[in-house]
Amino acid sequence: MTTTTLIETFAGDVCRDLQQTPKQLQSQYLYDELGSSLFESICRLPWYRITRAEAALLARHAPTIAALSSGERSLAVVELGVGSGEKLSTIVDALVRNGELAVHLIDVSPAALDATETRLARFPHVRVRRHQATYDEGLASLPASIESNTRALVLFLGSNIGNFDVATARDLLRAIRRALRDGDNLLLGADLIKPEADLLAAYDDPLGVTAAFNKNLLVRINRELGGQFDLGTFDHRAVWNAREHRIEMHLVSRVRQDVWIESADLRVPFAAGESIWTESSYKYTDEAIASLGTAAGFALTAQWVDEDARFALTLLTAA
Repeated sequence: MTTTTLIETFAGDVCRDLQQTPKQLQSQYLYDELGSSLFESICRLPWYRITRAEAALLARHAPTIAALSSGERSLAVVELGVGSGEKLSTIVDALVRNGELAVHLIDVSPAALDATETRLARFPHVRVRRHQATYDEGLASLPASIESNTRALVLFLGSNIGNFDVATARDLLRAIRRALRDGDNLLLGADLIKPEADLLAAYDDPLGVTAAFNKNLLVRINRELGGQFDLGTFDHRAVWNAREHRIEMHLVSRVRQDVWIESADLRVPFAAGESIWTESSYKYTDEAIASLGTAAGFALTAQWVDEDARFALTLLTAA
């Protein structure tokens, strides 16, 4: 998509979503260049254990994952939502020993694609193809991008699956399954249910980094769409919804106010205490993750769980 089209899509989504009840914004728009950098900082915080737990599981089990994913065919690795490429590098390091490797990067953030491509440059036998696209767009292009004699390993890490409600997550896994051939693999990282205090600390850290990450969405609307949000009149709030098994992030208006967004041609009224719902992070049990995969057309191949941090890596095979 061109820059003009991306901004038009952004404006259209913002216009639609801020007129819903409750008001909301899509979490994908949190990840502009600054948002991606702030999220990388969140991943280093002691209260946010997802990244470290997943990295440790990957480092420990990468040889097994490589052995289970490789076969007589050559292999292509596909990552949905690439981040900084650090976790991908762990898998690539284990796979590249078998020869040349094709890697497909799918992400809407050019900064994340750049960072990952730079990190992979140290592997001389890796061929990188980048897709600046949504998951749906990237997955739709995969069958034509991966040769028929090549096996695929799709990585969906960082508990990104938790950004979708259960029905949408199942639909996404089904879309991944449709893009794959029988015998291809999906490696899924998912954060698990844990004590409420631990969850709230991870999404409302004492240093305020997550609050800055959340508020940056308003900064982006101001910068790209001519918005007039006053950041000082909005607070970050994280809530654990036990019934739905999800953490919710909100931006709460401190005062009654109207906010004008020029490119969306929209004036948004807020009551004092009214919020914009910006992100949901669903948490699972290890059994529920396996069931989600099998319902989408995969078979469970292996699962590794960090019991202390309550995080799971699940290897699924397209059946």
